[in-house]
Amino acid sequence: MAEVSMDYDAVQNMSDGFKDASEVLKGVSQALEIAIAILKATAFFGMVGNLALANYLEGIKPNVDRLSDTCSEMSMDLIGAIVSLRDGDYSGSQRFV
Repeated sequence: MAEVSMDYDAVQNMSDGFKDASEVLKGVSQALEIAIAILKATAFFGMVGNLALANYLEGIKPNVDRLSDTCSEMSMDLIGAIVSLRDGDYSGSQRFV
């Protein structure tokens, strides 16, 4: 079996980067939610174009949420890889437990 090695600090930094990206995207999602609510409220006052913009933003928000979840999952997977290698699991089986 080939020797497996890892630069723990580099992988930890990658994990932290994905975690930070996930948190930023959650903030973007919340900002989109607020913007959508404001645009829908102003549509009642005759600003019909705002309703179209709100609908457009509603199409973007699920993609931002999905990307945030993916970044969070990647962060956890990298942490799991560090823990597995430190504990002596070279097969990667911890990923599938």
